[in-house]
Amino acid sequence: MDSTSSKWPAWRLQRDGEVAELHLTGDWIAGDSGVRSSEDVRHILEGAGGLPLRVYATGIGRWDSALIAFLKMLGDAAAAHRARPVELDTSALPDAARQLLKLAAIGTVAAAAIALARPTFLARVGASALALWPRTVAVAGLMGETTLRGTAALARRTCTRAADVLELMRDAGAGALGIVAVVNGLVGAIIAFVGAKELQRFGAGIYVADLVGVATVRELAAIVTAIVMAGRTGSAYAAHLATMQGNEEIDALNAFGIPVFDFLVLPRIAALITMMPLLYLYGCAVGIFGGFLVSIATLDITAVRFVEQLRDAMDLTELGIGITKSIAFGILVALTGCYIGLRAGRSAADVGRAATSAVVVAIVGIIALDAVFAVCTNALGI
Repeated sequence: MDSTSSKWPAWRLQRDGEVAELHLTGDWIAGDSGVRSSEDVRHILEGAGGLPLRVYATGIGRWDSALIAFLKMLGDAAAAHRARPVELDTSALPDAARQLLKLAAIGTVAAAAIALARPTFLARVGASALALWPRTVAVAGLMGETTLRGTAALARRTCTRAADVLELMRDAGAGALGIVAVVNGLVGAIIAFVGAKELQRFGAGIYVADLVGVATVRELAAIVTAIVMAGRTGSAYAAHLATMQGNEEIDALNAFGIPVFDFLVLPRIAALITMMPLLYLYGCAVGIFGGFLVSIATLDITAVRFVEQLRDAMDLTELGIGITKSIAFGILVALTGCYIGLRAGRSAADVGRAATSAVVVAIVGIIALDAVFAVCTNALGI
């Protein structure tokens, strides 16, 4: 049972009474020979036959981590050997080797303890809250700066250029008319179709006009338009700013003393605040028109009767709620896209992640903010 060569790492196993002796020889250098395989460990433990195993290193020349890795492998296998662990005696090893083996054993125990010590539910909640707090502070700072710089912009005390705002308004307004019309028209048609099917069972088909009008003006037009703008414009803002971050353009603006907020963020917020109410009104008209077409096609009512019923069901309160929501959603979409874009990484992959995060966060925020509006309007009785 031996594995020998002049300078090659080798071992020789022999029995001395009730003890198995393992003699190591050669140069145990990882760069030259690598680490001995687990097959050597298996042969050694089988040859020991369950006897205590004493390791001798008197024949070793040079050694490094290859020796420590082999002894660690042997010790772990001896401790877990079948039903009866094999006792391993390393007292004859050099002091440096024994100290390194102790450190390796301590590291293994610590790693196992860390892996087994799962944090409690409260600890996980606390860690999440602590990780969320810096982001909350940053968002609050951005909202405060938006308020302050927006007020200054009204007095023309900012570096925001009117040409930039107009260009962003054109992109966020006229450029979005097609997709806003398609989505709102289809949503209005779906609401009318579902409402007509159900209300006909009670002989109340005429109230489809009420359903389409109130649902579209109060809720659907604002939410659907905001979600469309989050996917179309909010993601574009995040991707654009993330690309500028990666190209070090934002660093150049700071180096030249140009306020990044005035030059990049404020025009985008102003553009969406201005265009979102107009897109909302446009979405209301298209959505109601889609419901009107479905109602005329599926119900026995005239266009004049539909319009009269719609006029009786609607009032300026519904329209005011919808416009207020659209402005709030516009601010949310713009702030989300700008915040995520300015804090993105500098690689190409970070641009895609920023765009995706901006859409997801904006959509979740829109739904949550709409829920807040619903609670508030219910509490106010409107």
